[in-house]
Amino acid sequence: MRVMFAASEAMPLVKTGGLADVVGALPKALAKQGVEVTVVLPKYGEIPKAISDAVVTLTVMEVQLGWRRQYCGIQEVMVDGVRFLLIDNEFYFKRGYLYGYGDEAERFAFFSFAVLEMLGKLDDLPDILHCHDWQTGLIPFLLRTRYAYHPGYRDIRTVFTIHNLQYQGVFSRELLQDLLATGDDSFTGDSLEFYGAASCMKAGLRFADKLSTVSNTYSYEIQTEEYGEKLDGVIRQRSHDLWGILNGIDTEVYDPMNDPHLAVPYRNSVAKKRQNKSALQEELGLPVDASVPMFGVVSRLTSQKGFDLIGAALPELMKENIQLVVLGSGDHEIEEMLRGALLSHPDKIALWFGFNEGLARRIYAASDMYLMPSRFEPCGLSQLIALRYRTVPIVRETGGLRDTVESYNEYTGTGTGFTFGPATVHDLLFTVRRALSFYGNEEHWNRIVANGAKKDYGWESSARLYYKLYRELVS
Repeated sequence: MRVMFAASEAMPLVKTGGLADVVGALPKALAKQGVEVTVVLPKYGEIPKAISDAVVTLTVMEVQLGWRRQYCGIQEVMVDGVRFLLIDNEFYFKRGYLYGYGDEAERFAFFSFAVLEMLGKLDDLPDILHCHDWQTGLIPFLLRTRYAYHPGYRDIRTVFTIHNLQYQGVFSRELLQDLLATGDDSFTGDSLEFYGAASCMKAGLRFADKLSTVSNTYSYEIQTEEYGEKLDGVIRQRSHDLWGILNGIDTEVYDPMNDPHLAVPYRNSVAKKRQNKSALQEELGLPVDASVPMFGVVSRLTSQKGFDLIGAALPELMKENIQLVVLGSGDHEIEEMLRGALLSHPDKIALWFGFNEGLARRIYAASDMYLMPSRFEPCGLSQLIALRYRTVPIVRETGGLRDTVESYNEYTGTGTGFTFGPATVHDLLFTVRRALSFYGNEEHWNRIVANGAKKDYGWESSARLYYKLYRELVS
């Protein structure tokens, strides 16, 4: 079986978030199921030089985009046993950042057309075209409309995976109509129309043969008005085609025993984990004391990630004997809030604005607890990485957090972390203090850590479910 992933980012080529981890790791797990996966991405300027220098140009073509024809190169490179095809156009993709430009609709409409035009140049057409998030949502739409009668394309089936419904690729109807060169019939309620505009996310939801999202709980949440981002009605109509398949992590990449970024490699050694804590404290200028409970956060700094709750709880949290280490970037107001807290408590807080992969790994390794009070979380990978690094997650019960973290029960000895339901400061503080009370009890704490260590958060079981989904489509 041949499957082609179409996505806007993938490790180890480019990454801004968890999407890249998934698109980078899942093909390797599917290969063990006998699935031949090719990943197609834009060729960004941010791709590491060692990889970009190894690419081979397969062909050059022009892509019709509205009234204009644009250059498109198709390049190939093998990375870690995975075949990547790169869509090359420096005007659209060789920029300082992956996203955030005024011509996002044009960039990813071009990418969508380029992927479908490229298929006609390949000797091995895929059985499944697996599209990820709004940046590729137009591909199922175009395959079912513009390319419906294209020779060889009729047997291709599509899967559209929702990684985060909040980001929808909504643009003016006039703009997309110009880019796609389609008639008014493509902008009805049953097609791309979205409250007077047009949605690329809705295009994927409407026209893909099957839908998936990244956790079982999130698959139900997005069918409700609270989490459905005004698309819950569309998703409920497609509920019989929707699969909730939990993300995993690449356990070879995230392995504290073989992580080159850590001061001391470890597996289950409490002493060696504390050595990593002391090393991070020294690196970040915090008082070096391995007995002080350390809370780690590696995240986008947004209210979705619960930073409004963290900000409101900080005055009370700072009364506790703790240290808080935060790595991330995002909303200016949240960054300013954290800077203010740092000025008031320089001996308890360390901040790093931006992203640094090595520092992120050291935070996972050094922290005793990982704080993740998200208002919603489709899956979340950070809590899985934390568990892999023997760090106890404190999470809100939503989406994939609910599916992956079990609250500790001191009477039965079960549970891998600490959870709370209502998104309130009171519930967050109560849960943090509950975790701190068990941190002071070595027997309980070691049991919680051991419970988390027994869990399997790799990709094998999820890959089997994707294989089952693919088989259902091609049969």
